[in-house]
This record gives sequence, structure tokens and C-alpha cells, in this order.
Amino acid sequence: MTVSVRVIPCLDVAGGRVVKGVNFLNLQDAGDPVELAAKYAEQGADELTFLDVTATVDGRSTTYDVVRRTAEQVFIPLTVGGGVREVDDVARLLEVGADKVGINSGAIARPEVIGEIADRFGAQVLVLSLDVKRSEKQPSGFVVTTHGGKRETELDALEWCREAVDRGAGELLVNSMDADGTQDGFDLELVRKVRAIATVPVIASGGAGELAHFAPAVDAGADAVLAASVFHYGKFTIGEVKEALASAGHPVRLGGAQAEGQG
Repeated sequence: MTVSVRVIPCLDVAGGRVVKGVNFLNLQDAGDPVELAAKYAEQGADELTFLDVTATVDGRSTTYDVVRRTAEQVFIPLTVGGGVREVDDVARLLEVGADKVGINSGAIARPEVIGEIADRFGAQVLVLSLDVKRSEKQPSGFVVTTHGGKRETELDALEWCREAVDRGAGELLVNSMDADGTQDGFDLELVRKVRAIATVPVIASGGAGELAHFAPAVDAGADAVLAASVFHYGKFTIGEVKEALASAGHPVRLGGAQAEGQG
């Protein structure tokens, strides 16, 4: 059975609003998250990803409210990330309507939490989010970063992918910090390298700017493609992305995911 390529809008949320910048800098207001989520669901989004880009105490409470209000109106899977460090953080997000939870810095700080989350809720709930930069210091040529790409870790991106999957991550959201917000296209080398070692679905993120950018990411091995700016500012719709993917020979759900019981 052929699995459809998923098209996923990403909503970076800060202070209850969707924001977007270039390389995580100069963030601009892009709208109300619940309104945007509803619009993208109507356009045929297969899933939605919310990332709390500030993850402060106040931002976290705001995000819970945003997730709850979105889940009440939008019936496609929601992945929520930002500030997740413990199993209890995951439990709280699932309670307010998240279907999957993304973890990034929390897993880098304490890798054991990946297994703890997977053991309690199942690997399918856990998305490892990676903000990756090119680096000659690492064997793969890519390093994992934190703090919106501002701080480089000592982790080789491919080795971290392997370890996270071994510990129980059910999906890899791989965001190229070099390409993020540039609209110059996905980092295809990064996608290919992650696909070559990953045994779980891979979501390509960072750099989408043209309809022609999406099919090459899938050709490189992505199971799903994620974008933000191009959707927020109306450059094109999710339906148009799916039509472009279908024209390139990739299976998609043209009507979007109408998953019953989600949210």
C-alpha cells in the first residue's frame, strides 16, 4: 500500500500569535493561530504543527489555550512542541488536544526522556524536532543546534537521529536552519542523509518558497513536507502544493485528512 505524502503547515506561536522570520530572526506577526489552523484544515492540510518559539512560562500557558481552542475546531492531527522536557509536559499537551508532541532541547539535555515518553504514550506520539546547521566539525557535515539555531551542540545530526530513534522517537522533524525562512528550497542533501539512516518517517522543514521545491524533498526521501511563510502570507495554498506533488508522481490526499475522532 502506497503511503500518501503529508503536507504540514507549521505555526510558530509566541504570545498567542503566529510569528515568522528568517533563520529565526526578526519575527513578524503572521496572524491568529486558531484562525490559520482552521483555514489550513479547509485547504486540505494533513496535519498541523504548533511550535512555541519562546516557551516561557507565560507562553506555555498561552500555548495550552491555543491548542485547546484549535482542537475544538480542527479535526486533523496536531503536533505541538516547544518547552517539552518531561513526561508530564506531554501528558498535559495530550490532555488539551495534541495528538503528537515534539521535543527538541529537552531531549538534548536529557536523552532518557525520549524513552520515558515512548514507554508511556507510544512512539507514535513522539516527534523528535531537530534544528540542524551545516558544520565542518561533524562527520556528517551537519550539527544539531538549540535556541533557534543560535547555539551549536556537540551532536552530529545523523548520530543524534540514530540515537533518538533507538530510544523511541517515532518521527523526525528535520529543520534546516540554513534554509529556514529563505524560501530558496529545502536542504536536499540533509534530507537524503537523514533518510539513509532513519527507520521512522522523516519530515522535511526549512526553505520552501516555490511549488517546485516540494517534490524534490520527497524525491530525496521525505515522508512529509512542512512549510510556514508561504502558507501564512498566501503565496500558495496547501491544495496547490498537493497538486504539484501529484503532478510529480507522488501520492497525496487531495481532499486533506478527515480523520475521525482526532483533536
